[in-house]
Amino acid sequence: MLGECLKELEESHDQHAVLVLQPAVEAFFLVHATERESKPPVRDTRESQLSHIKDEPPPLSPAPLTPATPSSLDPFFSREPSSMHISANLPPDTQKFLRFAETHRTVLNQILRQSTTHLADGPFAVLVDYIRILDFDVKRKYFRQELERLDEGLRKEDMAVHVRRDHVFEDSYRELHRKSPEEMKNRLYIVFEGEEGQDAGGLLREWYMIISREMFNPMYALFRTSPGDRVTYTINPSSHCNPNHLSYFKFVGRVVAKAVYDNRLLECYFTRSFYKHILGKSVRYTDMESEDYHFYQGLVYLLENDVSTLGYELTFSTEVQEFGVCEVRDLKLNGANILVTEENKKEYVHLVCQMKMTGAIRKQLAAFLEGFYEIIPKRLISIFTEQELELLISGLPTIDIDDLKANTEYHKYQSSSIQIQWFWRALRSFDQADRAKFLQFVTGTSKVPLQGFAALEGMNGIQKFQIHRDDRSTDRLPSAHTCFNQLDLPAYESYEKLRHMLLLAIQECSEGFGLA
Repeated sequence: MLGECLKELEESHDQHAVLVLQPAVEAFFLVHATERESKPPVRDTRESQLSHIKDEPPPLSPAPLTPATPSSLDPFFSREPSSMHISANLPPDTQKFLRFAETHRTVLNQILRQSTTHLADGPFAVLVDYIRILDFDVKRKYFRQELERLDEGLRKEDMAVHVRRDHVFEDSYRELHRKSPEEMKNRLYIVFEGEEGQDAGGLLREWYMIISREMFNPMYALFRTSPGDRVTYTINPSSHCNPNHLSYFKFVGRVVAKAVYDNRLLECYFTRSFYKHILGKSVRYTDMESEDYHFYQGLVYLLENDVSTLGYELTFSTEVQEFGVCEVRDLKLNGANILVTEENKKEYVHLVCQMKMTGAIRKQLAAFLEGFYEIIPKRLISIFTEQELELLISGLPTIDIDDLKANTEYHKYQSSSIQIQWFWRALRSFDQADRAKFLQFVTGTSKVPLQGFAALEGMNGIQKFQIHRDDRSTDRLPSAHTCFNQLDLPAYESYEKLRHMLLLAIQECSEGFGLA
């Protein structure tokens, strides 16, 4: 009966009716939610927070000749668990309860938006353990409440930061990098030397804007643009040319976390794998698509074809170009002498992707994350997805649908095709958050070009948004190729189905990237 009422509420969009039914929903959760286990307080040690990027020791003996077992590699190649995924290891009653919560997640999120009770203390406390059921804005509200709890009793004072306008990064580093984590949580008070004016918030906002640009200054060699889209940034493996690079990375990690802590926005957009590292999530080989598209295509070919068709021998090693010098690095002990075969090719793909996205930047990554987690612990930031983390750091963009439409190319569709008309109608119906997720889905980032969508970048330069007709089953979700700003859209039979499938695709963004 309650489920039927919630379904009708979802279809009616009646906010008042939701409030009327709220006590019944709360009572249902109190009665049916399994009691949460009492857990000891979590101690956020450096080792525990950086465990996901730990340096794996090389095998001790001839073991490298034995390929990794398929079961150990399956998570790396399988689809990521979606926000709707329910573990089969949970008790049947818990699974049933969570399916109910997911079925009615729209109404539940409406109730939680209007609730004044802390999520962890109220009748919906069980959702803290299944946070992915919650919408981004509800998660963000819980996140802010938890930050306040972490700092209960912490005395915050004004802390002046004196900088020269032309040397903001160096001066800020000099003033802040030796501060304790507790001191970093003080209220920053920005003073631009030689300028008059009290910082009532405007100077701090300007400081964050300037420093978020300067951290990518090629002079510091800390980050490089991703060749996949030429817009997002990832750690520069050659940053060691700067002798202070690790100290700088820790400082940058602090600055990014401090901006999130202060609820300030930064003009910085990172690669998908970098956001995953911050969240403590494992990278997958499909993340290589936006990092290095041509290399990724080679991996796809290797996985989908027999190794003998390559025309050359491949070993467990890879070439690294650094400052004009080519160096061969083993992916495992004696890797240059171990051939890639049909039996061990998945292990090769796993190791080469781990090396490129983690191993080659492990020290820099550890320094950045150490600085970040000093301000915001991993267990708290990890409630977000990588797409949500980008929005948390950089904010929700304003997307001009008319501008995007005017700079769209069609393949096997025309602008007059009924599915295209439905598509633009659906996109206009999305709220700001879903529009941002759509942009992330098709371009890899929520960043809107300053010059409008006519200046949208792809891996080869200016690349307009494209919609390609997908002639396969209309039971498939739309897919995307971010390097080409391309959406593959099946010819759905109705507007309702198109809108539903498009929303499902962008909400389950981790599964939406096609193989091209």
